[in-house]
Amino acid sequence: MSNGRRVVAAVLVAIGALVYGVSPIDVIPELITGPLGFADDLAVLAGAGFAIWKLLSGRNPGTAPPPAA
Repeated sequence: MSNGRRVVAAVLVAIGALVYGVSPIDVIPELITGPLGFADDLAVLAGAGFAIWKLLSGRNPGTAPPPAA
């Protein structure tokens, strides 16, 4: 994946996580469960942060360096 595509993917992941975080529709609603309702929001933000870090670290998990001659 090229660097430009990695940046676009990282931005889309960030936007998706932020939209989920402010969305009134949740897996665990805050109005019903109180502070426990923020657990799914934190999990989504943590997952998005990890995905963005992997995207922007520049490492491609499916590639290996060429063998030494």
